[in-house]
Amino acid sequence: MVRKTTYTYTCWQEMPRRARKGPSYTPLVPNRPLEPLADGETAALPIKSTIMAPMILDQPKRKATDQLGSESPSKRIKNSHSQTITPEADGKPRVVPFPEKPAVKEERDGEIEFRVVNNDNTRESLIILTGLKCIFQKQLPKMPKDYIARLVYDRTHLSMAIVKKPLEVVGGITYRPFNSRGFAEIVFCAISSDQQVKGYGAHLMSHLKDYVRATSPIKHFLTYADNYAIGYFKKQGFTKEITLEKPLWMGYIKDYEGGTIMQCTMVPRIRYLEVGRMLLKQKETVTAKIRAFSKSHIIHQPPREWKNGLCEIDPMSIPAIKASGWSPDMDELARQPRHGPNYNQLLHLLNDMQNHSSSWPFTQPVNRDEVADYYEVIKEPMDLSTMEEKHEKDLYPTPEDFIRDAKLIFDNCRKYNNETTPYAKSANKLEKFMWSQIKLIPEWSVSSY
Repeated sequence: MVRKTTYTYTCWQEMPRRARKGPSYTPLVPNRPLEPLADGETAALPIKSTIMAPMILDQPKRKATDQLGSESPSKRIKNSHSQTITPEADGKPRVVPFPEKPAVKEERDGEIEFRVVNNDNTRESLIILTGLKCIFQKQLPKMPKDYIARLVYDRTHLSMAIVKKPLEVVGGITYRPFNSRGFAEIVFCAISSDQQVKGYGAHLMSHLKDYVRATSPIKHFLTYADNYAIGYFKKQGFTKEITLEKPLWMGYIKDYEGGTIMQCTMVPRIRYLEVGRMLLKQKETVTAKIRAFSKSHIIHQPPREWKNGLCEIDPMSIPAIKASGWSPDMDELARQPRHGPNYNQLLHLLNDMQNHSSSWPFTQPVNRDEVADYYEVIKEPMDLSTMEEKHEKDLYPTPEDFIRDAKLIFDNCRKYNNETTPYAKSANKLEKFMWSQIKLIPEWSVSSY
């Protein structure tokens, strides 16, 4: 039997409780633990009402001029969009407003809802899946359209969609769970081009993490990301370092040419929809502690000399600056750029090389156990992961330094392997690709190479 898991946004009064097989998922209400239902039961998800308890829905909003009741503040229900109150060094509370993304506000106002659906052959599910298919086909033009359609409608896959009324899909994620192996593969992830920059992508991923963790034993996500998606996935906690053992996932997920495999391990006991608020509270608590020992938060009045107009002032003549231990050398150091002028261009070139279809023999150092005599023949080994580490440490001040290491990879490969082997052929293809990319950057002077 195909199970349909519906992730809806309804008020508490509209929550019919009906028998259905499968796990349940309660959206994240602050200070409220996840409460699984009895076996064989599930409930519609109360999203519009997640910011308050059901018993206070009908209470009128308190006016600003009214006095607070006698009820202890600790017993009052805290709204999920409430402000964070942190103590100042002098003991007075300071209210820190939490900056909510448009996606969070639209969800709270009922303008959008998140639904988890699969192909159960019902009209509503098929409408949502078709909307997702159209968005994926438009936002992922390099993917074959029939391939996208096949996976979206595949009954082994689930999809979480952002839906506007009436059933207008504006984005979503299609994934395949491997419950027995403890991970899920994110197959497609896209937001409609006219709905971006609203925080939909990050909010969608937070909902997905909370949903998957609450309804399955899955603790990890794997995905193949192209160059344009790597930045997004990094912000959502994904990394290129794969800690899952290869036998768990190798051969189970689709290997995309030119993609970078990334992994996200979910942190236990963390509600991802509340991560932003939690970090803000932690930051303000640490800042309050710092204020007790530091004067960096004190605002000083401008120098008296500025009363007659701006003029050159010796910074050391200002007592507070002198007491701070500041020196002109520190100012010069702060003005220096963090990376060299070629850092971004070299990073883009390195990413392109890593994602090239012929880079597979050079992504990691040669395994000494698998190729026993390699390091006897090759005295100066090099690979793309080592180049990435050196680049992050700013060890490539010029393009020539970068090219020298890249040529080392190709020369070592041709030295150790016969020219008819796939390794040598891959080296030739990748080197040719590298030079074609370098020629597109005329300001690089690499004529000597």
